[in-house]
Amino acid sequence: MTTMSSDTDTTEEDGSGLISRIAEACARAPKLVLVIAGIAFLVFGSLGALVNERLSAGGFLDPGSESSQAADLLAAEHGVANMQLIFAVQDSDGVTGDRARGVAREIADTLDADERVSTVTSWTDPIGATLVSRDGTIGLVVAGIVADDNEVQKIARELADQLTGDHDGVTVLAGGQAMAFEEINSTAAADLVLAEAIAVPITFLLLVLFLRSAIAAAVPVVVGVLAIVGTTGVLFALTFLTELSVFALNITTALGLALAIDYSLLLIGRYREEISRGAPHEEALSSAMRHGGRAVVFSGVIVATALIGLWLFPMAFLRSIGYAGVAVVVLSVVLALTCVPALLALLGPRMNRKPQREAVPAEQTRLYRIARAVQKRPLLAAVPVLAVLLLAGSPVLDLRLGLPDDRVLSTDAQSRQVGDLIRDGFDQNMTGTVDIVVTNAPADRLGDYAARLSSVTDVTAVASPAGIFVDGNPAGPPFGAPGASGSAHLAVTTDLDPYSDEGTALLDALRAVDAPGEIRLGGLAQQSADSAAGIADGFVLAVLWIVVTSALLLFLLTGSLLLPLKALVLNTLSLAATFGALVWIFQEGHLGGLGTTATGFTIATVPVLLFCVAFGLSMDYEVFLLARFTEEWEHSGRTRADVDTAVAVGLARSGRVVTAAAMLMAVVFLGIATSDVSIMRALGIGLVIAVLVDATLVRTVLVPAAMRIAGTANWWTPRWMAPVVERVRIRE
Repeated sequence: MTTMSSDTDTTEEDGSGLISRIAEACARAPKLVLVIAGIAFLVFGSLGALVNERLSAGGFLDPGSESSQAADLLAAEHGVANMQLIFAVQDSDGVTGDRARGVAREIADTLDADERVSTVTSWTDPIGATLVSRDGTIGLVVAGIVADDNEVQKIARELADQLTGDHDGVTVLAGGQAMAFEEINSTAAADLVLAEAIAVPITFLLLVLFLRSAIAAAVPVVVGVLAIVGTTGVLFALTFLTELSVFALNITTALGLALAIDYSLLLIGRYREEISRGAPHEEALSSAMRHGGRAVVFSGVIVATALIGLWLFPMAFLRSIGYAGVAVVVLSVVLALTCVPALLALLGPRMNRKPQREAVPAEQTRLYRIARAVQKRPLLAAVPVLAVLLLAGSPVLDLRLGLPDDRVLSTDAQSRQVGDLIRDGFDQNMTGTVDIVVTNAPADRLGDYAARLSSVTDVTAVASPAGIFVDGNPAGPPFGAPGASGSAHLAVTTDLDPYSDEGTALLDALRAVDAPGEIRLGGLAQQSADSAAGIADGFVLAVLWIVVTSALLLFLLTGSLLLPLKALVLNTLSLAATFGALVWIFQEGHLGGLGTTATGFTIATVPVLLFCVAFGLSMDYEVFLLARFTEEWEHSGRTRADVDTAVAVGLARSGRVVTAAAMLMAVVFLGIATSDVSIMRALGIGLVIAVLVDATLVRTVLVPAAMRIAGTANWWTPRWMAPVVERVRIRE
């Protein structure tokens, strides 16, 4: 990005700016640039082939939260696993017979002999009565595994391959969180291959239709493939610096492909526009990179700024995507500034043999006519669109956040099948158990505390070192032993859904019971509450960061105080409609949840991720348009009529690129939406909606309407700020 004062305009116009010098160097030695890119392709590709083994399927929890502290204490002092591997043993003749019990013993013996397994509980044990289904045909063997998110996946897959299948009429399936993590990871890897296989050829065909040239269409595709492979190599390197989510690979690969195509389209469009004006090839390429190249850099900065917002959340899942996303944006900008001019230098003349759309006068284009129609009656055009966006956004008022479980997978996944069997066939909701870790408590007071906890409404039993209690009365032998530091573990069982309002209310009721020492609550209900609180705290900071930095960057681009505010308001409307659709489809289950299971809540990290990515992409389009509007405005007489002309011409020129880029981005994100993991499907559909709404209703209707109403005030700044603005502005 190049900053300059008004007395340096001539320097930039004669092409001596940094970006122009980079482009000219690449254009002078295009084959060398492409050879270097090819070598990087091979190196990054070989590294990227190893990245899946280093990615985590976890990272959804705040490591500093109460539930995480409780989990750490349970693992360190009580040998209680932070993840379970559950084997569901099915026998149509009943699991109390010798055949099913024999299979259970084989599974338990194998697990007991594995040093990686900390605990094993079977329905055949004296305390295993709750591990038998209501109809008596399913029994559970529960293994506790103490391992990190990466290692537990390997352990789960190894044990599942060894123990599942048909055993002389007895069917064994593997599930639990450990198996769900493994299946999420493997499914995401397979989905990435499918998404790329769908996205790349379809985008090429659309590019041929849009650019009317297979040669021209090849440029964005080549840059996009380089971005995909480069992304995998970048992520592999990042795994040595920080934990990366498996979803970072799918999301950032799609983002890299989308941005690479986006930026390539902008530069090709500007290059062909200069050719259509009669400029020779070299001059057209230099001018395209001088104007379009700086827009690319500026856009990259603003998209990266939005993704930096993900760094402000405590969850490794979000932070890792933020780290990877920023790296990928930088990679996309570098590829656009080096490989695109090199490819244009080699292929440019072959793109210009036929008259192209860029040669058509702006006044004869459809977008120009739409802009003029909106400008005649701006309120009449804007009000219905505003009503539609507000109506579409209204379901967001019912947004409920929760944590992902096996239901993010399709019904073909083993862990999902086991989860469904447990939810449908068992009286005891094992996922609802609330773990309480008590420290600094006298041992003789634990029994009284456990008895009072068991009397709380919706609590079915409390297991403690002092015994098992039901409705305030002793009901079983002691459970567990004191930890190394004297801490005690109490397991509070309940039939409540941990993600329900009742499950959250139970946490408050348990805290209201006077405790003999310091307590920490764990379990899914507490994890869900902690995640919601962590996201709420981080969201405020992220919004402030993104809003302030985006407004500042747009101010530097336009020199206007009003245009950044207009952009923020319109982006908010677009995102509200997107969030409303997300809740309506995936939380409430309309349209069949588009093939996902509606659980009554939205996975907590999805809205945050969608906000940061979609906001950045919306600002990406905003930069393209505002840069062109401002360029046309500054070359005009700066009257009220010139405002309308600048907007109409700018929309006719850059708006066409925005529309095409939005269509191509939608294809890329639809590739994500083909995923069998509902997190990815929801995110993919959300991004498709955000991109299309932003590029159509917002950019073609609300933007020209708002700028028509504001008139010359669009570029207003206080007179006392004018000298400062001229010095710090980033000019096209």
